[in-house]
Amino acid sequence: MISTVSIIISINGKKEPAELNCNNKKISIAFKMASGSCKTYFDTDFFRCFGRVRQDNPEIKFLCKGSKINVHTSSMSSQMSLGLKAYELTMGQESTLDDVIYIFDYDESDLTNDPDEQRAFYMRWIESEKT
Repeated sequence: MISTVSIIISINGKKEPAELNCNNKKISIAFKMASGSCKTYFDTDFFRCFGRVRQDNPEIKFLCKGSKINVHTSSMSSQMSLGLKAYELTMGQESTLDDVIYIFDYDESDLTNDPDEQRAFYMRWIESEKT
């Protein structure tokens, strides 16, 4: 089944709509821009697919929660929602159900296109939990 999600992107400071066609059978996201440009990305869940989309388009800001440096999935959220739900983490604080977000909800603060930055934040967050 394919679900289409509309998001806002920013290119050189200009906001425009884009579409993400999420295929839950093939676990893929087809990223389609207003210009008609379209490319499909595959991975093990949608959060990771979205990471590939962002990594492949460094000139574009993706204005949604899945792009925030402090957002990361857990193995349970990845399995139960195919990565559409993740945690918005706060350093030094345990995550709760109140921290669960939908990765395509609009946001424009603390964004990154580098999934490795999100992973590094996640690892620092885990260490902050131990202290």
